[in-house]
Amino acid sequence: MKFPYQLTAKGNYSLKNVRLETGFEYEKEEVTGTKTGLFSIEIEDGKIKTVKANDPASNAIDAKGYLMLPAFRDMHIHLDKTLYGLPWQALSPKRKTVKDMIAYEQEIIPELLKTSVSRAEQLISLQQHYGTHFVRTHFNIDPTSGLKSLEHLEQALNNKKDSFKAELVAFPQHGVYYTESAPLMKEAAQLKSVEFIGGLDPLSIDGSIEKVMDFTVQLALDHNKGIDIHLHEAGESGMKTISYLIDKAMENPALQGKTFVSHAFALAHLSPKETEQIAERLAAGKVGIASSVPFKGKVMPIPTLKKYGVNVLIGNDNVQDYWSTFGSGSMLQKANLIAELYGYTTEYALSRALQFATQAILPLDEKGKQQWPKAGDEAAIVLTDASCSAEAVSRMSEIKALMNDGNLFWRN
Repeated sequence: MKFPYQLTAKGNYSLKNVRLETGFEYEKEEVTGTKTGLFSIEIEDGKIKTVKANDPASNAIDAKGYLMLPAFRDMHIHLDKTLYGLPWQALSPKRKTVKDMIAYEQEIIPELLKTSVSRAEQLISLQQHYGTHFVRTHFNIDPTSGLKSLEHLEQALNNKKDSFKAELVAFPQHGVYYTESAPLMKEAAQLKSVEFIGGLDPLSIDGSIEKVMDFTVQLALDHNKGIDIHLHEAGESGMKTISYLIDKAMENPALQGKTFVSHAFALAHLSPKETEQIAERLAAGKVGIASSVPFKGKVMPIPTLKKYGVNVLIGNDNVQDYWSTFGSGSMLQKANLIAELYGYTTEYALSRALQFATQAILPLDEKGKQQWPKAGDEAAIVLTDASCSAEAVSRMSEIKALMNDGNLFWRN
């Protein structure tokens, strides 16, 4: 997909006829609808400067009554490994395990690297089409690609710097010790652009939970990075890895709030009591969960995690690549899926589900008081063809404009 927007404004300017949520409508203390109004918004130096009464006669950009929402954030994706932009192909039934996939990657990476810049840009454009302006993206660190995946990804991101942001996770996709990736991880950890140290199934790939987690934790501490590991393992090894990482975060306050377990499929196999116990420990250690909301066989206990205050991040993960046939690139679709899976069907519940696309930012608080946007907020917004957040989630409403750092891009 080509970039779907045209630059309309940057720097200092104003918008008029912007629809904002102002409160809930109630009937016998039950939320039955969402109130909105039209406003004028002033943008200055990448921030929202003022939110004031609408002035339809002003010399400002006309938002045409579209609903303004926080721009979306995808907190787990692999921009460096998409097949998007290449001819369609579904998954092969021959590759059944992670080690099968590692062997396959070792074969295809040299050829894929030749087009990885343009394919990453096309995937970014797809995400922007759906209103995403920020991602946390993992990139391969392995002996086959060396630092090339990072270099190509940074080139693609630089080409998109006015309209898109990313934080980077150094991901040892082929294991830390299963292949000779430890020296490369140490090299990547020294780079300022890398913000997180990644990891992969320490027991099933590298044969040791303690050795790999100790390496990962120490690398993060030595270079003031966060941690975000992939953990597909279920059962005892999966839970042991999660508990080990929680212990390390509790021992090292510098890691708290900066440590995440991506996927964490083991959590989907627990009893309700076990789920509550681990949710309490995750919250105490300030260890978050990053999920793509899988629903093959088991459903992740996202409501329980949220109940205990665990930071739950949501992402698309693989978008139509050789790891997954699925993945649309839309964070609104993820919010919609979560609403359907967990029964968030009322006006109020659907409005809360928007947080899974925006990563916690909501226009109205739980009492219906307007809390976003305010002066000083980041000028990162979307304009969507919806009457309220609940409708946007339920109908996955079309995005009409995207703003990043105050740069406004209107759909072509």
